[in-house]
Amino acid sequence: MSLNDIHLSPFLVEQLYKKTLVDVNPLKPVILADKTKSISFLGKNEKEILLVVNETETVFLSDVDLNLLVSILSACKLTLADVALINFDKNKTASYNILMEQFAPKCILLFGVNPTELSFPLHFPKYQLQQYNNQTYVCSTSLKVLGEDISQKKELWLCLQKYFFNP
Repeated sequence: MSLNDIHLSPFLVEQLYKKTLVDVNPLKPVILADKTKSISFLGKNEKEILLVVNETETVFLSDVDLNLLVSILSACKLTLADVALINFDKNKTASYNILMEQFAPKCILLFGVNPTELSFPLHFPKYQLQQYNNQTYVCSTSLKVLGEDISQKKELWLCLQKYFFNP
C-alpha cells in the first residue's frame, strides 16, 4: 500500500485539521447581480464590519432590535458609524461576492442569516469565530431571539470578546 492509496474518513480529516476549514460539498456557481445596483445599508462602515440581518417587517430593524444591536456595539466599543448594516430580506441580490466587493469587510456578523443563503464559500456553526480569506465570520440567531434568550446572548458575547478584546 502506497501513501497515495490511503483514504481518510471525513471525521478523521476533521479531527486532523481542526483549525482549517474543509468543505466536502462542491461550491455552487455564484450568479452575479447587476453591478450598477448597490446594496442599501445603515451606517458608515468606518471599521469595515458588516452586519447582516433578515427582517421581513422593517427596512432594517425594529426599535427593540436596534436598541439591542446598539448596546452590543457599545459593549464592543463601536457605534453604528463603524459598521454597515444590511437587511438581507430587502437585498435579495446580496451574495458573498457582491458583499465583498461593495463593503470589503474585515469582520462579518450574521444575525438570523445562514451563510448558504448568501452563497458564502464556507459553512460554520453558530457562535464560532471562523477565519477565511483574511476575514472573521460569526453566525448568530436573530436579534429578536437574542433579546429573548440570555444563554444565546452570552454565547455571542463570548465570541465578540475573543474578536474585539483579544489581540
